[in-house]
Amino acid sequence: MKAIKAVFACLVLVLNILVHISLLLPVALIKLLLPWRPVRRVVDAVLGAIAESWIGVNKFWMWAVGRTRWQIQGADGLRAKGWYLVSCNHQSWVDILVLQWVFNRKIPLLKFFIKHELIYVPIMGLAWWALDFPFMKRRGGASAQKDLETARKACEKFKVIPTSVISFMEGTRFTPAKHDQQHSPFRNLLKPKTGGVGMSLETMGDLFDGLLDVTIVYPKGVPTFVDLLTGSIDEVIVTARLRPIPPELLSAARGQGIDRTQLQNWVNALWEEKDAEIDALKASALTRPAR
Repeated sequence: MKAIKAVFACLVLVLNILVHISLLLPVALIKLLLPWRPVRRVVDAVLGAIAESWIGVNKFWMWAVGRTRWQIQGADGLRAKGWYLVSCNHQSWVDILVLQWVFNRKIPLLKFFIKHELIYVPIMGLAWWALDFPFMKRRGGASAQKDLETARKACEKFKVIPTSVISFMEGTRFTPAKHDQQHSPFRNLLKPKTGGVGMSLETMGDLFDGLLDVTIVYPKGVPTFVDLLTGSIDEVIVTARLRPIPPELLSAARGQGIDRTQLQNWVNALWEEKDAEIDALKASALTRPAR
């Protein structure tokens, strides 16, 4: 049965990509040839609608093959035409599809900072470029400064239409080995990095409705993408809280610069709360009866 589900999911996934990329390509060409701001407003809106349709079909096959129990809190009352700075813990590639499942058409399309190498992924690399996903090399040294400039230019583009900028502040997926190597002070999280968040605040902080603080928990263990394709994910817990961004951090968008110490202290406090929340959600899941 799992094999049949996986074949079905893969077929729908591939067809979904081919159909939507065929819609996206001509619009992306217009964006390349006519890079003026008024044109871009229309083009970006069309590209966003295509991406949301693509996500909607992904939600269909996830629902069709899955028996997942979704426990979602805090995703209502958000604005599809708002600006959000989104933060989330990171455990698996499945996290991205979970976020898209929960927030598609509830907030603007999520824009990720992604590795530069992914621009060469057939078809999808082109789609991410057209949708203004910023590609980061993350090498340190001189390249680090170029990455910051890339992030700044990307955030400037995000001012054109309502956007959700997401940062996995751990910088990589959580594993026990990485946790031990870092000597992380948190039980369920790696140490947070604030470079992407700081750049977003410096560039467009005044636009944000707030920080959408998201926590994902997989009570039965962290799933793989194969688990998703075969409908083997038993339960997903997602909580979201829209938090105000401290005024002293928003002042950075008005040309006053950002105090990195204040930013790190704010994020560390959020991480301490998230760490405790993950413990509580895991404990609560253990007391629920099995289906």
